[in-house]
Amino acid sequence: TVAHIERITQLIIDICGTPETVCGPVDDQVLNLPQRAPVALRVARAAKVIGVPITQAQCAEVFSRLGLSFTEADGVLTVTPPSWRFDLAIEEDLIEEVARVIGYETLPDSAPIAPVTPRVKPEAQRSGNAVRRALAGLGYQETINFSFVETRWEHELHGNADPIRVLNPIASPLAVMRSSLIGSLVQVLRHNLSRKAGRVRVAELGRVAWRDASVTAGDTTVAGIQQPMRVAGLAYGPVDPTQWGAKERNVDFFDVKGDVQALLAPRTVVFERAEHAALHPGRSARVVVDGQAIGFIGELHPRWRQSYELPLAPVLFELDLGAVLAQPVPAFQPIARHQAAQRDLALVVPETATHDALLAALRADPGALVQSATLFDVYRPAAASADMAAGERSMAVRLELLDTDATLTEERIEAAVAAAVARAAAAVGARLRG
Repeated sequence: TVAHIERITQLIIDICGTPETVCGPVDDQVLNLPQRAPVALRVARAAKVIGVPITQAQCAEVFSRLGLSFTEADGVLTVTPPSWRFDLAIEEDLIEEVARVIGYETLPDSAPIAPVTPRVKPEAQRSGNAVRRALAGLGYQETINFSFVETRWEHELHGNADPIRVLNPIASPLAVMRSSLIGSLVQVLRHNLSRKAGRVRVAELGRVAWRDASVTAGDTTVAGIQQPMRVAGLAYGPVDPTQWGAKERNVDFFDVKGDVQALLAPRTVVFERAEHAALHPGRSARVVVDGQAIGFIGELHPRWRQSYELPLAPVLFELDLGAVLAQPVPAFQPIARHQAAQRDLALVVPETATHDALLAALRADPGALVQSATLFDVYRPAAASADMAAGERSMAVRLELLDTDATLTEERIEAAVAAAVARAAAAVGARLRG
C-alpha cells in the first residue's frame, strides 16, 4: 500500500540519504478494478443455516474484523466485498465467514431430528457384498466401469437400436447409457490383453438403463427409464493358472455354467437354448430359475470376436441381480430311515432331445419315489447299428428311488422304473437300449 511504500522510503533516506535527497510523492492510481456487487446477509437465515442463535451485532463484529465494508438495516447486513475477495458472491459465502470467525468449536453438538425406521434384512435375501465374495471365491476380479459406453457396443452386443443418449458426455465416444454389462467387460478384456494378460476372470455388479414407457416417476425411479441392477462375468484363457497337475485347456461354456450354478446354489438352475445378440447362436443359453428367465450365458459371437480383435472367444454371463440376491430359507427335513435304491438306465434318444427335457420327464414321478436323475454318460456311435439308428444317441442315467415311510420292494422299484421310462418315451421319444 501507499503507507508501506512511504515508510520504506523514509527508512532508506534516513540511513542512506543526504540533505539534498528528495523522493516522492507517490502517485497511487486505482484503475479498472472489478466492481463487486453488494451481497445481503439475513441474520435469521444465517442462524438457521448455522444452527445456532446469532445476533446482528455478532455478524457486524465479524465483518468489521475482516475489514469488509457494510451497511446495516433491520435484520439485514449488506456487504460490499473488496475487489480481491472473489469468494464472496452469495449469501451462503457470508454465512460461512460468520461461522468460521465465530469458531466451529463453539457450535453445539445436536443430533438431527428425523424419523428413524429400522429395517430388518429379509432372511431370504443376501447382500450384494455376499455376491461379490462368491464371485471372488470363484476366481473373478471385480471391475467398476462407466455407465455410459460407446454407441457401437449397444448396437452390436445388445441389439439396442435406440439407446439413451447422454446430453453432456465426458468423451465423445462415451455417448450413450449402457443397457448391458457385456460391452464393459469385453473392453476390460481388451485392456488386459493389450498388457499381455493371458488369463482373465472379471465380473461387475452395475446398473443398466433402457427405455420403458411403463415406468413411472418415484423416489428411486425416472419416468420412462428402466434401471435394474445386473451382475455379469467374463472368463478368458486357460481354466486354471499355470500348474503341473493337469493338462492346460481353455475355458469353455460348461466351466462358466458351473460358476453360474455355484453362484446361484442351492437353487436349481435350468439352461434353455436361446440366442443373444452378443453370443454364439449354438453355444448360448437362457438362465432360468424357478421358472423365471433371469439372464444369459454363452460364448462371444465369432463375428464380434473378430471385430474386437480377440485371439480367443471369451465366455460370458449376465444375470438379474435381484434374482441372484434371493436365497431360500433353510428348511428342516428328517433323515430317511430307509435306504435308497439306485437303477442305471441306458436310453436311446434322438439327437434333438435335450438333457433337461429327458431328466425332467424322469423326475416327474407322481408317486414321489424318484428322488433324483443324473446323467453320467453319453454315447454316439460312429455308424448306425442294430439298436441305434442314425441321428440317435445313448444317454446313461442313474435314478435314485426312495420311500421315506416304507422299505422299497423289488416290485415297486421295477414299476417305478418302468413308469419313468414310459414318461421319457412320451416326452422325448426315449427307449431302453438293447
